Amino acid sequence: MPSLGTCLLTLLTMVLFAANSLLCRAALRRTGIDPASFTTIRILCAALATWALVACRRSGARRSGAGRSGSWASALALFAYAAAFSFAYRALQAGMGALLLFLAVQATMVLWGLRRGERLGLGQTAGLALALGGLALLLSPGLSAPPLPGSLLMLGSGVAWGIYSLRGMGSADPAGATADNFLRAAPMALVLCLACLGRTRLDPVGCAYAALSGAVASGLGYVLWYRAMRGLRAASAASVQLSVPVLTALAGVVVLGEPLSLRLGLAAAAILGGIGLVLRRAGPAGPIPSEIS
Repeated sequence: MPSLGTCLLTLLTMVLFAANSLLCRAALRRTGIDPASFTTIRILCAALATWALVACRRSGARRSGAGRSGSWASALALFAYAAAFSFAYRALQAGMGALLLFLAVQATMVLWGLRRGERLGLGQTAGLALALGGLALLLSPGLSAPPLPGSLLMLGSGVAWGIYSLRGMGSADPAGATADNFLRAAPMALVLCLACLGRTRLDPVGCAYAALSGAVASGLGYVLWYRAMRGLRAASAASVQLSVPVLTALAGVVVLGEPLSLRLGLAAAAILGGIGLVLRRAGPAGPIPSEIS
């Protein structure tokens, strides 16, 4: 049984992960900022925040010559996640986007485990089928179906985050690697911003949302998550993230005034229940530092 401190830290981290979706959706819906600018500001602020936090924690290690622990491949996956995430939220509601993101992250991790020779039992197979059925229900044509381009972008964002998580699983210093990868992703975000220069729209409130998303919900959230995982089993660390789409959907209704449709409710129950069955006995390949975000 995790300690009370671990439980409280985990709850705070899940709230921060859900906040990423809310901040991005609010910025693109209620302010004039464009997705490329939001992505760039988020990544730059996350890089500054994570490097500051890691520097405070291990300044002695830096002075003794500790090397950089990130990689350009991981940074590319991190950038692809953040960019697709922002562009997808132009069309998706907060809860819908978080649900699609979470599904794609978990599916990527589970499929990678299968590729490595892991096998699903009968319950896990049924859970995977249930989750896929929920996705089919969510995306099937109808008045309340989410826009397909935005849905595909968010699914791609989840795949990119799953790849980033898999690449970082063996890191001896995952928080330091995240800080380094955010720093490496910063020039990629600047290139995106330059490529979209003709459509750039900066808004003071939107920029503030992006800064909060980067420095607090992403930067601080990742560091707290790595600390919380020390007191969690791998399966628990994966399963607890089932709460993020639910938190996001409820907060989207309360904070952003988004409707909670019957389709979303049924699909969420099927997807989260199915993934819960998959994770019940054998979680994905290790704990996932995910945002469901």
